[in-house]
Amino acid sequence: MSSITLTSAEETSELAARIATELVPGDVVLLEGDIGAGKTHFARSVIQTLLEVPEDVPSPTFTLVQMYDTPNAEIWHADLYRLTSPDEVVELGLIDAFEDAICLVEWPDRLSDLRPENALTMRFELGDDIGSRALSFLFDSDRWATVVRELQDG
Repeated sequence: MSSITLTSAEETSELAARIATELVPGDVVLLEGDIGAGKTHFARSVIQTLLEVPEDVPSPTFTLVQMYDTPNAEIWHADLYRLTSPDEVVELGLIDAFEDAICLVEWPDRLSDLRPENALTMRFELGDDIGSRALSFLFDSDRWATVVRELQDG
């Protein structure tokens, strides 16, 4: 596990933009953390970076999934907070999207056994200073090890 400290929303957006440039179809980023920890802000920043024409990026809290077309891949932004069963994840089509879209998934604990093995998990926690976040990266893939190392090296 690797971790970094983000001191502001702007730093979170900058990190998201850097990660966005590394994402390819089939990548799944699981965003963990309490309400208000920065998951949606991070996801919005990734999506805004990858869109050709800027557009509103609402939270998918009520729609559960928002999809965006980009030049390189379709992006699925999912908020699974309101789900009560992994079966609902299948009904959303999210499992199929894991294969050929870039997926940003908030509240991934709702995936249960459907959690992709090759995903990058990012755990956001409120930091000690106002506006700061502690961000931990968890992964089993060499691909993510390389990406995270590059992020930490700046």
